[in-house]
Amino acid sequence: MTMIACCSPLLLLILSPGVCQAGNILVFSAEGSHWLNMNILLQALHSRGHNITVVHSSKSWYIPNNSSYYNTVTVQVERGVDQELFTNFLSKAVQFEQDAYPLIKLLCIFVEMVGSVFEIHKVVIEFVSTLLDDRELMRNIEGSKFDLLLTDPAWGAGVILAKYLNLPLVFNVRWLLTLEGHLALAPSPVSYVPIIGSGNIDKMTFFQRVNNMISYLINQTQYHFLVKVYQKICDKYLVPENEFKQLVLNADIWLMRTDFVFDFPRPTMPNVVYIGGFHCRPAKPLPRHLEDFVQSSGEHGVIIMSLGTFLSELPADMTNKMSAAFAKLPQKVIWRHKGDRPATLGNNTLLVDWMPQNDLLGHPKIKLFVAHGGTNGVQEAIYHGVPVVGVPVFFDQKDNLVRLKERGGAMILTLAKVDKDDNFREAIQEVLTEPSYRLNMQRLSRLYRDQPMKPLDTALFWIEFVMRHKGAAHLRTESYRLPWYSYHSVDVILFLITVTLVILLLFAGLLWSCFRLCIKRKLKSD
Repeated sequence: MTMIACCSPLLLLILSPGVCQAGNILVFSAEGSHWLNMNILLQALHSRGHNITVVHSSKSWYIPNNSSYYNTVTVQVERGVDQELFTNFLSKAVQFEQDAYPLIKLLCIFVEMVGSVFEIHKVVIEFVSTLLDDRELMRNIEGSKFDLLLTDPAWGAGVILAKYLNLPLVFNVRWLLTLEGHLALAPSPVSYVPIIGSGNIDKMTFFQRVNNMISYLINQTQYHFLVKVYQKICDKYLVPENEFKQLVLNADIWLMRTDFVFDFPRPTMPNVVYIGGFHCRPAKPLPRHLEDFVQSSGEHGVIIMSLGTFLSELPADMTNKMSAAFAKLPQKVIWRHKGDRPATLGNNTLLVDWMPQNDLLGHPKIKLFVAHGGTNGVQEAIYHGVPVVGVPVFFDQKDNLVRLKERGGAMILTLAKVDKDDNFREAIQEVLTEPSYRLNMQRLSRLYRDQPMKPLDTALFWIEFVMRHKGAAHLRTESYRLPWYSYHSVDVILFLITVTLVILLLFAGLLWSCFRLCIKRKLKSD
């Protein structure tokens, strides 16, 4: 018995999958909420014994240089994707959504927004160029013998780095540059697959399908021009005939940050693994000052409001209207807010620079979530069954909220409507007093939680699968290599039509010959 007891720790050590399957992983992440997602994966990978190295810019906004669970490769650059760059973009987005300008002015703002997106990608390209030009740094990276590169393809630099190092590639993905990931990878019939930016659901009228097609073409056009920007880097640093589009499609596994509780059903591919809400978890106890504030709400409960990682503050007139609306409610309010204190702030509202959003949403006294519609927040609301009043600003936020609204769990207000009359307070009261909103969100929560495997564990399995097998080429379709006319069988259809026409013409010719022969015989007999 004593010998068995002594051997048990050794036996556990030998059989431990974390030790047996430990790998060396190189990571290239985007900033902001994209990094928050990636960071959760990295912590989980580290807990399983993997060695992690993060490549990041010296001007990085979110990615810390020092960490207990990953090493860093810091690339010295002159400029980075920082808060100022995003703030300029977001101020334009808020102006555009307020709808308070003439059409020409709105078009100018839209062009400036698109220009800001391209500027962000130019900064990323400068970053990867500096990295690849540093021969000593690249020799150190190559000498580290990494097993895999994990990246968020919202920025294209990780794709190029993986090819340069000839590493298996795993995506932690929702966005591919400016394109929703599925649009590059899987069949996407625009007749029933709503395109991000269209605001459509999967049941569309004729004119909604027209709008869907226009959104699809705009998405594809933006993607095409950004691909050309990244292609220049491929041409410079990779061997000839490496197309950026093809490098993207050669990724082994796409860990897709969505699922079909949240999203509408659509065609997909074998190497797409759905991990929507992998960052969600049961609520932890709140800090004492927040718990005391929440408990002080009594039977009325608490509303929480956050407009996400990037948007730090709204125009003063808008925040004053929001705070005035909150002041009229019996509920307590916790508002993640930066900037000047609103002049109309009520005694029931607590302003905070940061909040433990997941833990608050899981608290039984939380009645409502006022949110901008970012994917992370929407999925946390689903996980905890909390109804939403959505105030979308940019990117996919409106479409995320449309999906909740279609399932009966949310109401949407544009920034223009928030700025008028008493719309904001009325929307909050509607969602608070109508039980169906909470019941529908609780139903979605039950659906989401009823899975054979937690999404985070699923993500870890597939990352380790790629390391074990040096890729997952057997899951990639060869359809990407087909020209468009072969993919849509245009050549086959034309061939079959031609063969059919030839057969019909031959048959008609034969009938005509028989007819003429019969006429001749009849004339001779006469």
